[in-house]
Formats: sequence, C-alpha cells, structure tokens
Amino acid sequence: MALHHRLLGKAARIVWKVTRPRTIGVRAVLLDRDDRVALVRHTYMDQWYLPGGGVKKGESVEAALLRELEEEVAISRPAIERILGVYHSRGEGKDDHIVIYVARTPHGSADGLKRNDTAEIAQAGWFALDGLPTTTSPATLRRIAEYRQGALGGGTW
Repeated sequence: MALHHRLLGKAARIVWKVTRPRTIGVRAVLLDRDDRVALVRHTYMDQWYLPGGGVKKGESVEAALLRELEEEVAISRPAIERILGVYHSRGEGKDDHIVIYVARTPHGSADGLKRNDTAEIAQAGWFALDGLPTTTSPATLRRIAEYRQGALGGGTW
C-alpha cells in the first residue's frame, strides 16, 4: 500500500512540474493542553509534518482546515487562536500558498491521536515542542520555531 502511495505521489509531482498549477493549502500548529504539537507522517513521505492539506474548490480555507484535522487526526472543532502566517512554496515545480493556523484541541489533551485516513496517514502523535522527531521536515521546524517565538510568519515556505 505504501509503495502505491509513493508512486502516486511521484506521478503527481511530475504532473505539477508540467502543468504548474496554483494551489492553496492549510496546516495547523495544533496544540493540546500540555502545549504538545500534533504531527503526522504520511504513507508517501518519510518526514513528520503539521496536519493539513489542500483547499477544495468551493471550500473556505477555515472549512478545509477543519476537514483536514478531522480526516488526519480525528480532531473535531478545535479552538482556532490565530493565523500564524501565509507562505508561498515553489518547491517541486508547484506554486502553492499555505495558510498556517494556530489551534488547540477542543477539550484539553488527547492521550493519543487517532488517524481517520489510514490510507494517507501512517502515524500521528503529540510531541513536546522541544522534543520533535529528528525526521521533522525543515519547513515544519521553521513554522514551529516561528510559533514559539511569537512571530507572525509569512513569505517563503
């Protein structure tokens, strides 16, 4: 199954390089009551990322965030605190804009994160802000550092 998703991911990157679509995505610095951050590892990539994904046609950015958090980590109705920043990514030949929210779990802490979309999400977990996995993506590390510094992000992904 993971090989299948990796091949689909590679095929999508080739299509993106040829067509260069502009996309909008959302992610969340999702925190629990202990200030642990939720991270996910996809079946088709090796690093850990903030949960989130693409905004569908006709969907608001906030609605996409709520849908993605429910799909990826089974968190419903988080308390959205603010927008951390809006970023532009031209990696892999794409033209992406990513809105990063800061949000909290609705009722304190969850002991573990569920994965509603197990075809896409290989692992999900809560991590202390000073104890992130060594395989956390560089962009995810930058977003978490911006959050910890109280900075408003933006610019290049």
